[in-house]
Amino acid sequence: MWKLGRLVALFRKELRMVWAMLRDARTPTASKVAALAAILYVISPIDLVPDMIPVLGWLDDGLVAYLLLQLAMKWLPPELHTALRDKVGARARPAQP
Repeated sequence: MWKLGRLVALFRKELRMVWAMLRDARTPTASKVAALAAILYVISPIDLVPDMIPVLGWLDDGLVAYLLLQLAMKWLPPELHTALRDKVGARARPAQP
């Protein structure tokens, strides 16, 4: 069960990274378009494999979104990627007394 918890935590961190990427003015337009395409594909009723097919429909959504988000991250300049990772990581850690 702890693996599922780690997976959920990783997913939340990646979502925060995408949100930070979309809000940052230094993010290239291509990265923003790829991230928005991933979000739209997941919420769109039109899919390559219909969601009515129990497992394959969900895997299809996840795989396409994952590939688009990886492409968006690849197009980020390295220094911006590092800055956003640090920003998201600092926000995820609790404040030290």
